[in-house]
Amino acid sequence: MHDRLHRDPATAGGIVHLGLGAFFRAHGAIYVAQAGGWGVTGVSLQSPGTRDRLKPQGWAYTALELGPDGEKPQVVTVLRDVLVAPEDPQAVLDAMASPATHIVSLTVTEKGYCHEPSTGRLNPGHPDIRHDLENPLPRSAPGFLVRALAARRAAGLPPFTVLCCDNLPENGRVVRGVVLELARLIDPALADWIRAKGAFPSTMVDRIVPATTPADLDRLEAATGYRDEAPVMHEPFRQWVVEDDFCGPRPAFETVGVQMVADVTPFEHMKLRMLNGTHSSLAYLGYLAGHETIADTMADPVFARLVRGLWGDEIIPALTPPPGEDLAAYADALAARYANPAIRHRTWQIAMDGSQKLPQRILGTIAESRAAGRAVPGLTLAVAAWMRYVSGSDEQGRPIEVRDPLASRLADLWHDDPAATVKGFLALAEVFPPTLRDDPGFAADLTAALSGLVRDGARKMAAQAVATG
Repeated sequence: MHDRLHRDPATAGGIVHLGLGAFFRAHGAIYVAQAGGWGVTGVSLQSPGTRDRLKPQGWAYTALELGPDGEKPQVVTVLRDVLVAPEDPQAVLDAMASPATHIVSLTVTEKGYCHEPSTGRLNPGHPDIRHDLENPLPRSAPGFLVRALAARRAAGLPPFTVLCCDNLPENGRVVRGVVLELARLIDPALADWIRAKGAFPSTMVDRIVPATTPADLDRLEAATGYRDEAPVMHEPFRQWVVEDDFCGPRPAFETVGVQMVADVTPFEHMKLRMLNGTHSSLAYLGYLAGHETIADTMADPVFARLVRGLWGDEIIPALTPPPGEDLAAYADALAARYANPAIRHRTWQIAMDGSQKLPQRILGTIAESRAAGRAVPGLTLAVAAWMRYVSGSDEQGRPIEVRDPLASRLADLWHDDPAATVKGFLALAEVFPPTLRDDPGFAADLTAALSGLVRDGARKMAAQAVATG
Protein backbone atom coordinates (compact mmCIF):
# COMPACT_ATOMS: atom_id res chain seq x y z
CA MET A 1 0.00 0.00 0.00
CA HIS A 2 1.16 3.54 -0.73
CA ASP A 3 1.70 6.21 1.93
CA ARG A 4 -1.39 7.86 3.36
CA LEU A 5 -2.42 11.22 1.98
CA HIS A 6 -1.40 14.00 4.40
CA ARG A 7 -1.23 17.79 4.30
CA ASP A 8 -0.85 20.36 7.05
CA PRO A 9 -4.36 21.52 7.99
CA ALA A 10 -5.67 24.92 6.94
CA THR A 11 -5.02 27.67 9.49
CA ALA A 12 -7.66 30.18 8.40
CA GLY A 13 -11.11 29.91 9.92
CA GLY A 14 -14.37 31.76 9.63
CA ILE A 15 -16.81 28.96 8.77
CA VAL A 16 -18.31 26.15 10.86
CA HIS A 17 -20.14 23.55 8.78
CA LEU A 18 -22.77 21.28 10.33
CA GLY A 19 -23.19 17.94 8.57
CA LEU A 20 -19.80 17.27 7.01
CA GLY A 21 -20.91 14.72 4.44
CA ALA A 22 -19.70 13.96 0.95
CA PHE A 23 -21.85 16.60 -0.72
CA PHE A 24 -20.40 19.61 1.07
CA ARG A 25 -16.86 18.31 0.69
CA ALA A 26 -17.45 17.90 -3.06
CA HIS A 27 -19.24 21.21 -3.52
CA GLY A 28 -19.22 24.08 -0.99
CA ALA A 29 -15.81 23.28 0.50
CA ILE A 30 -14.22 23.45 -2.95
CA TYR A 31 -15.73 26.86 -3.63
CA VAL A 32 -14.49 28.09 -0.22
CA ALA A 33 -11.01 26.73 -0.92
CA GLN A 34 -10.89 28.40 -4.32
CA ALA A 35 -12.08 31.74 -2.93
CA GLY A 36 -9.09 31.72 -0.54
CA GLY A 37 -8.53 33.19 2.89
CA TRP A 38 -11.11 31.09 4.74
CA GLY A 39 -11.05 27.73 6.47
CA VAL A 40 -13.80 25.36 7.56
CA THR A 41 -14.31 23.56 10.86
CA GLY A 42 -16.51 20.59 10.07
CA VAL A 43 -19.03 19.09 12.47
CA SER A 44 -20.36 15.55 12.31
CA LEU A 45 -23.74 15.54 14.05
CA GLN A 46 -24.04 11.76 14.37
CA SER A 47 -20.97 9.56 14.10
CA PRO A 48 -17.17 9.89 14.23
CA GLY A 49 -16.49 8.05 10.96
CA THR A 50 -15.68 11.09 8.83
CA ARG A 51 -13.47 12.59 11.55
CA ASP A 52 -11.62 9.31 12.05
CA ARG A 53 -10.88 8.94 8.35
CA LEU A 54 -9.77 12.55 7.87
CA LYS A 55 -7.70 13.18 10.99
CA PRO A 56 -4.69 10.99 10.00
CA GLN A 57 -4.63 12.95 6.72
CA GLY A 58 -4.44 16.38 8.39
CA TRP A 59 -8.08 16.86 7.26
CA ALA A 60 -7.02 16.78 3.59
CA TYR A 61 -8.96 14.70 1.07
CA THR A 62 -9.25 14.12 -2.65
CA ALA A 63 -12.18 15.28 -4.75
CA LEU A 64 -12.32 13.08 -7.85
CA GLU A 65 -14.16 14.45 -10.87
CA LEU A 66 -15.86 11.68 -12.85
CA GLY A 67 -16.36 12.78 -16.43
CA PRO A 68 -17.19 10.87 -19.61
CA ASP A 69 -13.62 11.63 -20.77
CA GLY A 70 -11.86 10.40 -17.63
CA GLU A 71 -11.14 11.16 -13.99
CA LYS A 72 -9.46 14.26 -12.56
CA PRO A 73 -8.33 14.33 -8.89
CA GLN A 74 -7.68 17.42 -6.76
CA VAL A 75 -6.55 17.53 -3.14
CA VAL A 76 -8.69 19.83 -0.98
CA THR A 77 -7.06 21.32 2.13
CA VAL A 78 -9.67 23.82 3.34
CA LEU A 79 -10.69 21.83 6.46
CA ARG A 80 -8.95 22.84 9.69
CA ASP A 81 -10.67 20.49 12.16
CA VAL A 82 -13.62 18.08 12.45
CA LEU A 83 -15.70 17.90 15.62
CA VAL A 84 -18.13 15.11 16.56
CA ALA A 85 -21.17 16.62 18.22
CA PRO A 86 -22.35 13.61 20.29
CA GLU A 87 -18.85 13.28 21.80
CA ASP A 88 -18.47 16.92 22.82
CA PRO A 89 -21.41 19.21 22.05
CA GLN A 90 -19.84 22.02 24.07
CA ALA A 91 -16.83 22.06 21.74
CA VAL A 92 -19.20 22.54 18.81
CA LEU A 93 -21.00 25.39 20.55
CA ASP A 94 -17.63 26.99 21.42
CA ALA A 95 -16.55 26.86 17.78
CA MET A 96 -19.84 28.38 16.61
CA ALA A 97 -19.73 31.07 19.30
CA SER A 98 -16.11 32.02 18.58
CA PRO A 99 -15.54 35.63 17.47
CA ALA A 100 -13.62 34.18 14.50
CA THR A 101 -16.73 32.43 13.16
CA HIS A 102 -18.81 34.49 10.73
CA ILE A 103 -20.76 31.81 8.86
CA VAL A 104 -22.38 28.55 9.97
CA SER A 105 -23.32 26.51 6.93
CA LEU A 106 -25.35 23.30 6.90
CA THR A 107 -25.92 20.15 4.87
CA VAL A 108 -27.92 18.06 7.33
CA THR A 109 -30.51 16.74 4.78
CA GLU A 110 -34.17 17.68 4.76
CA LYS A 111 -34.95 15.65 7.89
CA GLY A 112 -32.19 17.36 9.90
CA TYR A 113 -34.25 20.51 10.46
CA CYS A 114 -36.86 18.71 12.59
CA HIS A 115 -39.68 20.40 10.71
CA GLU A 116 -42.88 19.37 8.97
CA PRO A 117 -42.01 19.32 5.24
CA SER A 118 -45.60 20.02 4.20
CA THR A 119 -45.73 23.28 6.21
CA GLY A 120 -42.11 24.25 6.88
CA ARG A 121 -42.88 24.69 10.59
CA LEU A 122 -40.85 23.34 13.50
CA ASN A 123 -42.03 19.98 14.83
CA PRO A 124 -41.98 20.65 18.60
CA GLY A 125 -42.74 17.00 19.29
CA HIS A 126 -39.59 15.76 17.53
CA PRO A 127 -37.50 13.83 20.09
CA ASP A 128 -34.38 15.92 19.41
CA ILE A 129 -36.31 19.17 19.76
CA ARG A 130 -37.86 18.00 23.02
CA HIS A 131 -34.34 17.21 24.24
CA ASP A 132 -33.02 20.58 23.11
CA LEU A 133 -35.79 22.45 24.91
CA GLU A 134 -34.88 20.75 28.18
CA ASN A 135 -31.08 20.66 27.93
CA PRO A 136 -28.44 23.36 27.28
CA LEU A 137 -26.29 20.96 25.22
CA PRO A 138 -28.25 20.26 22.04
CA ARG A 139 -28.59 17.34 19.65
CA SER A 140 -30.33 18.84 16.63
CA ALA A 141 -29.02 21.26 14.03
CA PRO A 142 -31.66 23.87 14.99
CA GLY A 143 -30.70 23.35 18.63
CA PHE A 144 -27.02 24.02 17.94
CA LEU A 145 -27.89 27.14 15.95
CA VAL A 146 -30.12 28.54 18.69
CA ARG A 147 -27.82 27.73 21.62
CA ALA A 148 -24.74 29.09 19.78
CA LEU A 149 -26.57 32.29 18.84
CA ALA A 150 -27.62 32.64 22.49
CA ALA A 151 -23.98 32.32 23.55
CA ARG A 152 -22.93 35.01 21.06
CA ARG A 153 -25.66 37.35 22.29
CA ALA A 154 -24.60 36.80 25.89
CA ALA A 155 -20.99 37.57 24.94
CA GLY A 156 -21.92 40.75 23.09
CA LEU A 157 -20.99 39.31 19.71
CA PRO A 158 -22.99 39.73 16.51
CA PRO A 159 -24.79 36.68 15.10
CA PHE A 160 -23.25 34.53 12.41
CA THR A 161 -24.85 34.14 9.01
CA VAL A 162 -26.74 30.83 8.73
CA LEU A 163 -26.11 29.42 5.26
CA CYS A 164 -28.33 26.43 4.51
CA CYS A 165 -27.14 24.28 1.61
CA ASP A 166 -29.86 21.61 1.69
CA ASN A 167 -32.51 20.90 -0.92
CA LEU A 168 -35.38 22.77 0.70
CA PRO A 169 -37.53 25.31 -1.14
CA GLU A 170 -36.67 28.79 0.18
CA ASN A 171 -34.23 27.04 2.48
CA GLY A 172 -33.05 30.20 4.20
CA ARG A 173 -36.60 31.24 5.04
CA VAL A 174 -37.45 27.74 6.31
CA VAL A 175 -34.38 27.52 8.55
CA ARG A 176 -34.94 31.07 9.82
CA GLY A 177 -38.50 30.12 10.76
CA VAL A 178 -37.43 26.92 12.52
CA VAL A 179 -34.68 28.74 14.43
CA LEU A 180 -36.99 31.57 15.47
CA GLU A 181 -39.70 29.14 16.63
CA LEU A 182 -37.22 27.17 18.74
CA ALA A 183 -35.57 30.32 20.08
CA ARG A 184 -38.95 31.74 21.09
CA LEU A 185 -39.73 28.58 23.05
CA ILE A 186 -36.40 28.96 24.92
CA ASP A 187 -36.13 32.75 25.25
CA PRO A 188 -38.44 35.22 23.44
CA ALA A 189 -35.84 38.01 23.76
CA LEU A 190 -33.30 35.81 21.96
CA ALA A 191 -35.78 35.24 19.14
CA ASP A 192 -36.28 39.00 18.81
CA TRP A 193 -32.50 39.53 18.63
CA ILE A 194 -32.07 36.86 15.94
CA ARG A 195 -34.99 38.28 13.96
CA ALA A 196 -33.51 41.79 14.07
CA LYS A 197 -29.82 41.06 13.51
CA GLY A 198 -29.47 37.59 11.97
CA ALA A 199 -29.15 36.61 8.31
CA PHE A 200 -30.43 33.45 6.61
CA PRO A 201 -29.74 33.75 2.87
CA SER A 202 -31.40 31.14 0.70
CA THR A 203 -29.24 29.07 -1.63
CA MET A 204 -29.50 26.59 -4.46
CA VAL A 205 -26.83 23.89 -4.72
CA ASP A 206 -26.28 21.45 -7.55
CA ARG A 207 -23.72 18.73 -8.12
CA ILE A 208 -24.24 14.98 -8.34
CA VAL A 209 -22.11 13.29 -5.68
CA PRO A 210 -22.39 9.49 -5.73
CA ALA A 211 -21.47 7.45 -2.69
CA THR A 212 -17.80 6.49 -2.45
CA THR A 213 -17.10 2.76 -2.61
CA PRO A 214 -14.07 0.68 -1.52
CA ALA A 215 -13.31 0.16 -5.21
CA ASP A 216 -13.08 3.95 -5.62
CA LEU A 217 -10.43 4.09 -2.88
CA ASP A 218 -8.34 1.40 -4.54
CA ARG A 219 -8.68 2.95 -8.00
CA LEU A 220 -7.68 6.39 -6.72
CA GLU A 221 -4.65 4.93 -4.95
CA ALA A 222 -3.51 3.21 -8.13
CA ALA A 223 -3.87 6.44 -10.10
CA THR A 224 -2.28 8.87 -7.62
CA GLY A 225 0.24 6.84 -5.66
CA TYR A 226 -1.18 7.75 -2.25
CA ARG A 227 -3.88 6.24 -0.05
CA ASP A 228 -6.88 8.43 0.75
CA GLU A 229 -9.47 6.93 3.09
CA ALA A 230 -11.92 9.82 2.67
CA PRO A 231 -12.19 10.86 -0.99
CA VAL A 232 -15.37 12.18 -2.56
CA MET A 233 -16.62 11.53 -6.08
CA HIS A 234 -18.42 14.15 -8.16
CA GLU A 235 -19.57 14.99 -11.67
CA PRO A 236 -17.93 17.84 -13.64
CA PHE A 237 -21.00 20.10 -13.38
CA ARG A 238 -21.48 22.36 -10.36
CA GLN A 239 -23.72 25.30 -9.51
CA TRP A 240 -24.23 27.40 -6.39
CA VAL A 241 -26.71 30.27 -6.30
CA VAL A 242 -26.66 32.36 -3.11
CA GLU A 243 -28.70 35.34 -1.98
CA ASP A 244 -26.22 38.11 -1.16
CA ASP A 245 -27.64 38.74 2.33
CA PHE A 246 -24.97 38.21 5.00
CA CYS A 247 -24.73 39.85 8.43
CA GLY A 248 -20.93 39.73 8.49
CA PRO A 249 -17.91 38.99 6.28
CA ARG A 250 -18.03 36.27 3.63
CA PRO A 251 -15.63 34.72 1.11
CA ALA A 252 -15.39 36.34 -2.31
CA PHE A 253 -17.71 33.71 -3.73
CA GLU A 254 -18.49 35.72 -6.87
CA THR A 255 -14.84 35.38 -7.97
CA VAL A 256 -15.04 31.57 -8.20
CA GLY A 257 -18.32 31.08 -10.06
CA VAL A 258 -20.95 31.35 -7.32
CA GLN A 259 -24.01 33.22 -8.59
CA MET A 260 -24.73 35.92 -6.01
CA VAL A 261 -28.33 37.04 -6.54
CA ALA A 262 -31.11 39.06 -4.90
CA ASP A 263 -33.68 36.24 -5.03
CA VAL A 264 -32.81 32.57 -5.29
CA THR A 265 -36.42 31.30 -5.42
CA PRO A 266 -36.78 30.84 -9.21
CA PHE A 267 -33.42 29.03 -9.34
CA GLU A 268 -34.51 26.79 -6.44
CA HIS A 269 -37.78 25.88 -8.07
CA MET A 270 -36.03 25.10 -11.35
CA LYS A 271 -33.52 22.79 -9.69
CA LEU A 272 -35.78 21.17 -7.07
CA ARG A 273 -38.47 20.35 -9.60
CA MET A 274 -36.46 19.69 -12.76
CA LEU A 275 -33.47 17.90 -11.24
CA ASN A 276 -34.51 16.61 -7.81
CA GLY A 277 -38.08 15.85 -8.92
CA THR A 278 -36.99 13.74 -11.86
CA HIS A 279 -34.09 12.24 -9.89
CA SER A 280 -36.58 10.92 -7.31
CA SER A 281 -38.98 9.78 -10.05
CA LEU A 282 -36.23 7.83 -11.80
CA ALA A 283 -34.97 6.46 -8.47
CA TYR A 284 -38.29 4.90 -7.42
CA LEU A 285 -39.38 3.68 -10.83
CA GLY A 286 -35.88 2.62 -11.85
CA TYR A 287 -35.29 0.72 -8.62
CA LEU A 288 -38.60 -1.12 -8.95
CA ALA A 289 -37.68 -2.00 -12.54
CA GLY A 290 -34.36 -3.46 -11.41
CA HIS A 291 -31.95 -0.65 -12.36
CA GLU A 292 -29.13 -0.05 -9.91
CA THR A 293 -28.14 3.50 -10.92
CA ILE A 294 -29.59 6.58 -12.59
CA ALA A 295 -27.27 6.05 -15.57
CA ASP A 296 -28.59 2.48 -15.91
CA THR A 297 -32.14 3.80 -15.75
CA MET A 298 -31.42 6.44 -18.41
CA ALA A 299 -29.91 3.75 -20.65
CA ASP A 300 -33.38 2.16 -20.71
CA PRO A 301 -35.25 3.96 -23.53
CA VAL A 302 -38.58 3.72 -21.70
CA PHE A 303 -37.28 5.76 -18.76
CA ALA A 304 -35.29 8.13 -20.98
CA ARG A 305 -38.56 8.97 -22.77
CA LEU A 306 -40.41 9.22 -19.47
CA VAL A 307 -38.03 11.82 -18.02
CA ARG A 308 -38.23 13.88 -21.21
CA GLY A 309 -42.00 13.79 -20.88
CA LEU A 310 -41.83 14.83 -17.25
CA TRP A 311 -39.78 17.88 -18.15
CA GLY A 312 -41.59 18.94 -21.30
CA ASP A 313 -45.20 18.12 -20.42
CA GLU A 314 -45.46 18.35 -16.64
CA ILE A 315 -42.66 20.30 -14.91
CA ILE A 316 -41.61 23.12 -17.26
CA PRO A 317 -45.22 24.30 -17.79
CA ALA A 318 -45.43 24.88 -14.02
CA LEU A 319 -42.19 26.91 -13.76
CA THR A 320 -41.17 30.53 -14.25
CA PRO A 321 -37.67 30.56 -15.77
CA PRO A 322 -34.99 32.24 -13.63
CA PRO A 323 -33.32 35.28 -15.19
CA GLY A 324 -31.06 34.19 -18.03
CA GLU A 325 -32.05 30.50 -17.88
CA ASP A 326 -33.44 28.45 -20.79
CA LEU A 327 -35.45 25.61 -19.24
CA ALA A 328 -35.36 23.42 -22.35
CA ALA A 329 -31.56 23.75 -22.50
CA TYR A 330 -31.39 23.02 -18.77
CA ALA A 331 -33.39 19.82 -19.37
CA ASP A 332 -30.95 18.80 -22.12
CA ALA A 333 -28.03 19.36 -19.76
CA LEU A 334 -29.71 17.31 -17.03
CA ALA A 335 -30.34 14.43 -19.43
CA ALA A 336 -26.63 14.39 -20.35
CA ARG A 337 -25.63 14.47 -16.67
CA TYR A 338 -28.00 11.63 -15.79
CA ALA A 339 -26.65 9.49 -18.62
CA ASN A 340 -22.98 10.01 -17.65
CA PRO A 341 -21.76 6.39 -17.29
CA ALA A 342 -18.94 7.46 -14.96
CA ILE A 343 -21.44 8.53 -12.28
CA ARG A 344 -22.71 5.47 -10.41
CA HIS A 345 -25.46 7.24 -8.47
CA ARG A 346 -27.51 4.44 -6.96
CA THR A 347 -31.28 4.58 -7.20
CA TRP A 348 -31.50 3.20 -3.66
CA GLN A 349 -29.38 6.08 -2.33
CA ILE A 350 -31.59 8.73 -3.96
CA ALA A 351 -34.73 6.94 -2.78
CA MET A 352 -33.93 7.47 0.90
CA ASP A 353 -36.06 9.84 3.03
CA GLY A 354 -38.81 10.19 0.45
CA SER A 355 -41.35 11.45 2.96
CA GLN A 356 -39.11 14.47 3.50
CA LYS A 357 -38.26 15.02 -0.17
CA LEU A 358 -41.48 14.54 -2.10
CA PRO A 359 -43.32 17.65 -0.88
CA GLN A 360 -40.82 20.06 -2.42
CA ARG A 361 -39.57 17.89 -5.28
CA ILE A 362 -42.82 16.55 -6.76
CA LEU A 363 -45.98 17.30 -4.80
CA GLY A 364 -45.74 21.06 -5.26
CA THR A 365 -45.70 20.66 -9.04
CA ILE A 366 -48.63 18.22 -8.90
CA ALA A 367 -50.71 20.56 -6.71
CA GLU A 368 -50.08 23.61 -8.88
CA SER A 369 -50.68 21.70 -12.11
CA ARG A 370 -53.94 20.18 -10.93
CA ALA A 371 -55.15 23.60 -9.77
CA ALA A 372 -54.40 24.90 -13.27
CA GLY A 373 -56.14 21.98 -14.96
CA ARG A 374 -52.95 20.35 -16.29
CA ALA A 375 -52.59 16.56 -16.29
CA VAL A 376 -49.54 15.08 -14.52
CA PRO A 377 -49.65 11.30 -15.14
CA GLY A 378 -45.88 10.82 -14.94
CA LEU A 379 -45.42 12.60 -11.62
CA THR A 380 -48.48 10.85 -10.21
CA LEU A 381 -46.90 7.55 -11.22
CA ALA A 382 -43.69 8.60 -9.44
CA VAL A 383 -45.64 9.18 -6.19
CA ALA A 384 -47.27 5.76 -6.59
CA ALA A 385 -43.80 4.27 -7.14
CA TRP A 386 -42.62 5.81 -3.85
CA MET A 387 -45.60 4.21 -2.11
CA ARG A 388 -44.77 0.87 -3.74
CA TYR A 389 -41.11 1.23 -2.78
CA VAL A 390 -41.75 1.95 0.91
CA SER A 391 -43.94 -1.14 1.18
CA GLY A 392 -40.65 -2.91 1.91
CA SER A 393 -40.44 -5.34 -1.01
CA ASP A 394 -39.75 -4.96 -4.72
CA GLU A 395 -41.62 -6.33 -7.72
CA GLN A 396 -39.97 -9.72 -7.27
CA GLY A 397 -40.92 -9.87 -3.59
CA ARG A 398 -37.36 -9.24 -2.39
CA PRO A 399 -37.00 -7.09 0.76
CA ILE A 400 -36.10 -3.41 0.43
CA GLU A 401 -34.14 -1.64 3.17
CA VAL A 402 -36.31 1.47 3.47
CA ARG A 403 -34.56 4.42 5.12
CA ASP A 404 -37.06 7.11 6.02
CA PRO A 405 -38.03 8.89 9.27
CA LEU A 406 -41.56 7.53 8.77
CA ALA A 407 -40.50 4.05 7.62
CA SER A 408 -42.48 2.03 10.17
CA ARG A 409 -45.64 4.10 9.67
CA LEU A 410 -45.33 3.86 5.90
CA ALA A 411 -44.96 0.09 5.99
CA ASP A 412 -48.12 -0.16 8.11
CA LEU A 413 -50.10 1.80 5.50
CA TRP A 414 -49.56 -0.83 2.82
CA HIS A 415 -52.63 -2.97 1.97
CA ASP A 416 -53.53 -5.43 -0.73
CA ASP A 417 -56.27 -2.98 -1.75
CA PRO A 418 -54.63 -0.05 -3.62
CA ALA A 419 -57.54 2.28 -2.79
CA ALA A 420 -57.09 1.64 0.92
CA THR A 421 -53.34 2.15 0.60
CA VAL A 422 -53.80 5.49 -1.16
CA LYS A 423 -56.35 6.63 1.42
CA GLY A 424 -53.89 5.91 4.23
CA PHE A 425 -50.98 7.65 2.52
CA LEU A 426 -53.01 10.74 1.63
CA ALA A 427 -53.89 11.12 5.31
CA LEU A 428 -50.22 11.87 6.05
CA ALA A 429 -50.38 15.58 6.80
CA GLU A 430 -46.56 15.62 7.15
CA VAL A 431 -46.25 14.72 3.47
CA PHE A 432 -49.29 15.73 1.43
CA PRO A 433 -50.61 19.32 1.34
CA PRO A 434 -54.33 19.86 1.99
CA THR A 435 -55.04 20.59 -1.67
CA LEU A 436 -53.97 17.06 -2.58
CA ARG A 437 -55.33 15.32 0.52
CA ASP A 438 -58.78 16.73 -0.29
CA ASP A 439 -58.67 16.15 -4.07
CA PRO A 440 -60.74 13.05 -5.01
CA GLY A 441 -59.47 13.23 -8.58
CA PHE A 442 -55.85 12.95 -7.41
CA ALA A 443 -56.80 10.03 -5.15
CA ALA A 444 -58.40 8.27 -8.10
CA ASP A 445 -55.42 8.88 -10.39
CA LEU A 446 -52.99 7.75 -7.69
CA THR A 447 -55.02 4.60 -7.05
CA ALA A 448 -55.02 3.77 -10.77
CA ALA A 449 -51.26 4.31 -10.97
CA LEU A 450 -50.59 2.15 -7.90
CA SER A 451 -52.89 -0.59 -9.17
CA GLY A 452 -51.00 -0.58 -12.46
CA LEU A 453 -47.63 -0.78 -10.71
CA VAL A 454 -48.74 -3.81 -8.69
CA ARG A 455 -50.32 -5.47 -11.73
CA ASP A 456 -47.92 -4.59 -14.57
CA GLY A 457 -44.69 -3.33 -13.01
CA ALA A 458 -42.81 -0.04 -13.20
CA ARG A 459 -41.42 -0.33 -16.73
CA LYS A 460 -44.76 -1.04 -18.40
CA MET A 461 -46.46 1.73 -16.43
CA ALA A 462 -43.69 4.17 -17.34
CA ALA A 463 -44.24 3.35 -21.01
CA GLN A 464 -47.97 3.96 -20.61
CA ALA A 465 -47.38 7.28 -18.85
CA VAL A 466 -45.28 8.48 -21.78
CA ALA A 467 -47.95 7.37 -24.25
CA THR A 468 -50.76 9.17 -22.42
CA GLY A 469 -48.89 12.24 -21.15
